[in-house]
Amino acid sequence: MRSALIVDDHPLFCDALSMTLRAVAGIEAIATADRLEAAIAALDGGAAPDVVVLDLNLPDVTGLDGLIRLKACVGGVPVVVVSSLADNRVIGAALRAGAAGFVPKHSHREVFRAAFEAIRAGVTYVPDGFVPLADPAAPASQREAAIARLGLLTRQQAKILQLVCEGMLNKQIAYELTIAETTVKAHVTAIMRKLGVQSRTQAVLIARLASFSSLVPEG
Repeated sequence: MRSALIVDDHPLFCDALSMTLRAVAGIEAIATADRLEAAIAALDGGAAPDVVVLDLNLPDVTGLDGLIRLKACVGGVPVVVVSSLADNRVIGAALRAGAAGFVPKHSHREVFRAAFEAIRAGVTYVPDGFVPLADPAAPASQREAAIARLGLLTRQQAKILQLVCEGMLNKQIAYELTIAETTVKAHVTAIMRKLGVQSRTQAVLIARLASFSSLVPEG
């Protein structure tokens, strides 16, 4: 684990985290991106980090959408969530969506050291005090099932679903992504099949189940 990509829109935090990762995890090469799309563009351009560190609260994504899309993009590369949203519901949902670990944003250096040692050893890291809200053997809740289904989408399908959630029509999506409208239609059909829904509206509702508003209690 010698290289990392930090995805966070706060430059000072990126600087501090970069120093922390160099000091406690021996990570030498660190790149940063302030948006999910910038991170994906860097990966498209040939960036091949050994680990990705992701803040969930980015300007161009909502809720777990960034994690789900990034996981589809990086394959087996571990994605570690570092977030100030350390509610049990958020942590549990991030882990179910495929995060290799979750570190509260303002943790001490020793916590980051323990997290990256665990991840390097192939062990999922959870912070002290995390208590799963449900029995792991119990049937998945509606939200958990939605997150699992969203995790089945390919990178392109996840992007198209995001644009559908923004209210774009197939023709507009085709223009935005520079692909044929028939290709968009095929992707939308595949998205609905993977999500187990019959309409675009139902697909949007599934996506919204992964939003922060459904994970973090009011107040």
